[in-house]
Amino acid sequence: MPEPLGPLQRIPGRLRPRADLILGSRPGKLLLHGAGELVRVQIFDRAMTLAAQSFTSIFPMLIMLAALLGPGYRARLAEVLQLPDSSERLLQAALSGSHSNAFGVVGCLIVILSATGLSRALVRSYRVVWTVAARPAGAAATGRQIGTVVALVVFLLFARALGTLAALLPAPRLSGVLVALVADTALAILLPWLLLGPLAPRRPLIAGGVAFGLMMVAVRGAGAVYLPRALQSSTDRYGTIGLAFTYIGWLYVLSFCLLLAAVIGALLAGPDTDDQAGDLTDAPADER
Repeated sequence: MPEPLGPLQRIPGRLRPRADLILGSRPGKLLLHGAGELVRVQIFDRAMTLAAQSFTSIFPMLIMLAALLGPGYRARLAEVLQLPDSSERLLQAALSGSHSNAFGVVGCLIVILSATGLSRALVRSYRVVWTVAARPAGAAATGRQIGTVVALVVFLLFARALGTLAALLPAPRLSGVLVALVADTALAILLPWLLLGPLAPRRPLIAGGVAFGLMMVAVRGAGAVYLPRALQSSTDRYGTIGLAFTYIGWLYVLSFCLLLAAVIGALLAGPDTDDQAGDLTDAPADER
């Protein structure tokens, strides 16, 4: 049986010397290895899964909090979500008759436990990216999954407060960028640490967090211009369903950046310890 062709052998002969010069260098090898890692982890599919899970996990918790905490929180929720006026009025009308009894203890538990679908999707993604063989299990793992979703919701609610804090510092624009950079880096480190605990490899974890924070400097700037306009345009054209599609698209961008940062962290730092990493090729399909 013939041996499979390597990357250089698949390039036309007249272009092979130049390709060998580029791909044979250290940056070229790192780039080629990185492209292979993106294919291995199926980054596009996993990013879409995370976006969908984020939409169906985080939004119900925000709405639940709006019903439990009353009218004052609803205005904050609309501000956090950057809702257009028409959608804000729809949210206020939908929740105007809601109060703490609308959900009840059982309803709240269902919403919270359903939200752990996002945590499980994140665990699967991080395990594949960092080739973590062991899987967190038991009551502690469930507690970590719930804590992860709660941490995400808290981060969303206090993101605006961080912007207000940065405005009080010298050089508000630069301070705002630095505060957001620190917050995004901390979030990208906190999430896998909460989910994987001691299984999370330290060096890739920290390198990936820094990479995500740097990415978000550009993404936040683009989002500040794009997202309000896209939400308004989608609402005007398609109503509430357009709003949902726009949010899913934006969540896809954020999920892609989160996974890409984890891959970059693994490439730059390498596995932390051999006992925390392993081959996942023999794991069941639902764990990969």
